[in-house]
Amino acid sequence: MTLSRTLKLSVVIVLVVSVCASASGEATNDIKREMTAAVEAVRPALVRIHVVAADYRQGREIKTESYGSGVIISPEGYAVTNHHVAMDAEHIVCTLADKREVDAKLVGTDPLADIAVIKLISPDGKPFPFASFGDSSTLEVGDRVFAMGCPYSLSQSVTMGMVSNTEMIMPSDEYDEGFTLEGENIGSIVRWIGHDALIKPGSSGGPLVNRDGKIVGINEISFGLSGAIPSNLARKVVDQLIKNGKVTRSWFGIEVQPLLESSGLEKGVLVSNVLEGCPGHKAGLKPGDVILSVGGREVVALFREDLPVFNQFVADLPVGEPVEVKILRAGEKLTLTITPSERPKAMEKQHELKGWGICASNITYLTQKEMRLESQDGVIVTSVLPSGPAGAAKPSLQEDDVIFKVGDEFIKDLATLCSITKKLTEGRDEPVPVVAHFLRGNKRLATVVKVGKEERSRPGVEVEKAWLPIDTQVLTRELAEALGLSGRTGVRITRVYGGSSAEKAGLRVGDLIVNLDGEDIPAEQEGDEDVLPALIRQYDVGAKVKLGVIREGKSIDIDVVLEASPKPVRDYEKYEDDNFEFSARDIAFSDRADGNVDKEVKGVYVESVSEGGWAALGGLRDGDVITQIDGVAIISLEDLKRVMEEISGKKPKAVVFQVRNGIHTRFIEIEPTWGD
Repeated sequence: MTLSRTLKLSVVIVLVVSVCASASGEATNDIKREMTAAVEAVRPALVRIHVVAADYRQGREIKTESYGSGVIISPEGYAVTNHHVAMDAEHIVCTLADKREVDAKLVGTDPLADIAVIKLISPDGKPFPFASFGDSSTLEVGDRVFAMGCPYSLSQSVTMGMVSNTEMIMPSDEYDEGFTLEGENIGSIVRWIGHDALIKPGSSGGPLVNRDGKIVGINEISFGLSGAIPSNLARKVVDQLIKNGKVTRSWFGIEVQPLLESSGLEKGVLVSNVLEGCPGHKAGLKPGDVILSVGGREVVALFREDLPVFNQFVADLPVGEPVEVKILRAGEKLTLTITPSERPKAMEKQHELKGWGICASNITYLTQKEMRLESQDGVIVTSVLPSGPAGAAKPSLQEDDVIFKVGDEFIKDLATLCSITKKLTEGRDEPVPVVAHFLRGNKRLATVVKVGKEERSRPGVEVEKAWLPIDTQVLTRELAEALGLSGRTGVRITRVYGGSSAEKAGLRVGDLIVNLDGEDIPAEQEGDEDVLPALIRQYDVGAKVKLGVIREGKSIDIDVVLEASPKPVRDYEKYEDDNFEFSARDIAFSDRADGNVDKEVKGVYVESVSEGGWAALGGLRDGDVITQIDGVAIISLEDLKRVMEEISGKKPKAVVFQVRNGIHTRFIEIEPTWGD
């Protein structure tokens, strides 16, 4: 090739590369402009949601903190998120795009669609920025979308991706169990928008946005591929939640599956199960029937992707209005009339019954059928506190037991059980034994449960005993030999308490005490630590003893007056706060002696903080010393009792504890949700 041809070819290559680079650059800029426009349309309405909610496990109501995302959809502050973000919320705080924090309240949730609506409370009465729903049915595979949210509770973020599937469902081996919330199989009505825009924990409830800046989905799941609830479904649910606080759906009481390949049919859906007593059963529908049409609308379910469409259609039928259903049974076409009823809840909300040490719920229609119970009377035990009254009973109550009778009274529901419990325990300081009758499978069992307040140990009054105010270690054979005192026994002083009779008598750290009133101290191996204290306890408080001491190789005698032993921790009165769930006592001698509490610190010592209580949620920890509450100094346990009683009466929105732990001081703000 000549030099001239080489130069010409080089010029051509450069021009081609330049044109491609220019085109690529323009495409990149177009995408950037598109993304910026879409994001800016929604970003002001994006919120990070901090939820304090109730969880129920091991017989207790546990407070939990979680974070999610949401998007404001109206100037009044209505915002949409996932049910699994906001369910059982007791306190909600939202962070806006401008970093402001505002309170919000739960309007309603729908576990079946995993959609919830909250309403932000405007601090100044001004309207909120909001975004609008788009039409999810217009999405096509290959469309560019933007997932917005607050992953890991961080600030707002956006990721870009492409729609890969507009009819995504769970894998077949997971369909039966599926993605369930409160007993509801979400996949039974949701076909997710599959996309590859990255979403992480904390992004749940955030919007999936199209190029026009419209909400086309609510992000929910991620298992390699991300999934969003289509906006058209979400919008229907949101409208009902805002209007009624709940979602009402019609129900035939049947389960369906795609047509079998061997059937040779191209239309219809196969009825796999019919619940006894439900609308479908009353109308004569049977397993094996093929539903061809409902209300004149043809049904086609050849694949599992078709089932959510059918289930949504049935759910949207008017409750209580008869509908014509055409079926195929054993080759014969029949017409039935089904009057759909309102779809019942799969599960009822749980409640903690502290007097029993259990969590329990009412029995739903579906639970009754699943457990083959005769009726919905009674309450179902959902978890048991092992150390609580029900857990300590013989036999103990267990998860899924059904309490149907207490004493001579039958239990209709939780309200009945709570009323009976109140009558049993009112005015009683001690637990009340009562016979609880319960179902466990096909067995009818009975047990005695001591219902009521926990039996709390009262501080005993220990007889004062003599005490030598020092700490020691055993003068072992090895140590004695190393010090040139082979054959000697006794103890070595490791600490002398300041201001004590031992300090005044002149005892020092490092002194070896080898005899007491002329008698050798028989301590020479690990395990003999209590020999000297046991000898001292034989004396009266105030007695003077002569200690034989070896100091720097010289023997001296030191007279010491014995003091009364400090009050042990077990003898201190303890205060237990049932609202915030922590216990405390006055500071003990050992707290200061062990270095856990500095000498100058005044307050009350936190002995324990229950997991999941308001105190734990606010950051109170075992070993903290409460020094102030809402600016009031806490010097003694009586101060704590008085202040907490006042707080219980006033029920403030927030309570501020000032606590000390070691050299650190912290301020803890606790924001409880007070019951009625």
